[in-house]
Amino acid sequence: MSDFILPDIGEGIVECELVKWLVSEGDVIEEDQPVAEVMTDKALVEIPAPYKGRVTRLYYKEGDIAKVHAPLFELVDENESGGQAPASSAEPAEPKAAPVAEKQSPSGAESGDNATEDFILPDIGEGIVECEVVEWRVAEGDEIEEDQPVVDVMTDKAMVEITAPKAGRVTKLYHQQQAMAKVHAPLFAFIPRDREEPEEPRAKPEPAAQLSTATASPVAKASGQRIPASPAVRRLVREHELNLSDIAGSGKDGRVLKADVLAHIESGSKSAQAPDSGHEAQASGGTVTRRQNAPEQDVRVEPIRGIKAAMAKSMVKSATTIPHFIYSEDIDVTDLLKLREQLKPEAEARGSRLTLMPFFMKAMALAVQEFPVLNSQLNDDVTEIHYLPQCNIGMAVDGKAGLMVPNIKGVESLSLLGIADEVARLTEAARSGRVSQEDLKGGTITISNIGALGGTYAAPIINAPEVAIVALGRTQKLPRFDANGQVVERAIMTVSWAGDHRIIDGGTIARFCNRWKGYLESPQTMLLHMG
Repeated sequence: MSDFILPDIGEGIVECELVKWLVSEGDVIEEDQPVAEVMTDKALVEIPAPYKGRVTRLYYKEGDIAKVHAPLFELVDENESGGQAPASSAEPAEPKAAPVAEKQSPSGAESGDNATEDFILPDIGEGIVECEVVEWRVAEGDEIEEDQPVVDVMTDKAMVEITAPKAGRVTKLYHQQQAMAKVHAPLFAFIPRDREEPEEPRAKPEPAAQLSTATASPVAKASGQRIPASPAVRRLVREHELNLSDIAGSGKDGRVLKADVLAHIESGSKSAQAPDSGHEAQASGGTVTRRQNAPEQDVRVEPIRGIKAAMAKSMVKSATTIPHFIYSEDIDVTDLLKLREQLKPEAEARGSRLTLMPFFMKAMALAVQEFPVLNSQLNDDVTEIHYLPQCNIGMAVDGKAGLMVPNIKGVESLSLLGIADEVARLTEAARSGRVSQEDLKGGTITISNIGALGGTYAAPIINAPEVAIVALGRTQKLPRFDANGQVVERAIMTVSWAGDHRIIDGGTIARFCNRWKGYLESPQTMLLHMG
């Protein structure tokens, strides 16, 4: 019998909402069988079973907030001997402590009420051991609130916002901006406020029998107590410049839920409606917006967060630190379209959906073998080029949670059908917000298919730390001259490349594009180079 510990499910994610249990206590489940669906600030994530066994306890109810690195459910290995596990109690077990995120300052120079604590940089992504300190949001001596943004750090995947674990006063910042910070090492030191200002005893909630509307009733909060709420809810409260203590929580032990904040905003909006009212708040489709009513116009303000916020910061950094060289070309894909039509029936008979994307990717992987600098990365000091052994091609997908770029690993060694199956899997995962960290990390070059939306030429921004990206424009039927000088109808697709001009010059990207174009215009030539 063992507890299944909720693993890291995203960079900087420390808790999530248990949306739906897919099993019940007593169920026998198979290895990798979906057990639960949880929602983070970024996506809906499906949690699979680690091995075959019998579920003996679910530690959370649907709608509860589950902690990363804490028990999610209890599982008995069916291969082990032993009797039936004891029945679960009505209340979930106290979650186990997560791996240390803060600890006592090793110096021991201060004690008592002035003792400082080090905030230890937690795991912020699978395989990530260090990150760049991009911007401190606070200074030494500043007072901070629980969940207040303290610093922005950049990993090789995204910008991550680090928040304060509790209220207090910052005493030391261990790194300067642009310095590299190590995971599991001190990031900053602070004196918790609860040592400076003793917390008042927490008020016990009224017995359920005395509540007028059972467990859904809002629970009043005593002055000075810590108000339970998730980081996402606290962020929403800050964005609307509200006080968490003013909002009645309907969750367990008075936890303030997102619905409570929205209801509070809506009630405030209604009470503020008057002839001289200048602000209106409303919720639409689960997205909170604020309206500033001017005499002649209505401005809608929507906060940027989640994947959109990470993308915004990542793109700004790429655009401002990488000198982009743009190169555009037309490609005649008439023969490629004919070949695809010939191969589609056999692919469908094998259960694969054959689009043009597998051909684009395979041709790119072949061209990279002749021009490996397009599949490389620069070190931080821009003193070394690292030529990567695999061609892991990313594809930009406009998904449910925002723009995501999952990548297909080792395209050079996959068949067209293998690539097609991966394209279908990752597209569906991205559109539903269920892309795994493994599928998001390790990309070496990216394709963006703007043509699906009707675009032609573009100036794409490189997805750092990669050094090249191509935007595919739409395919158009255009007149061209054949070998006899006769005007014929051809299918022409526009493409736009962006290369890192620090290591890729115009001649290199032009020759690379010509090799890639040659494979696409005469797709049968790819057969000569496939292993």
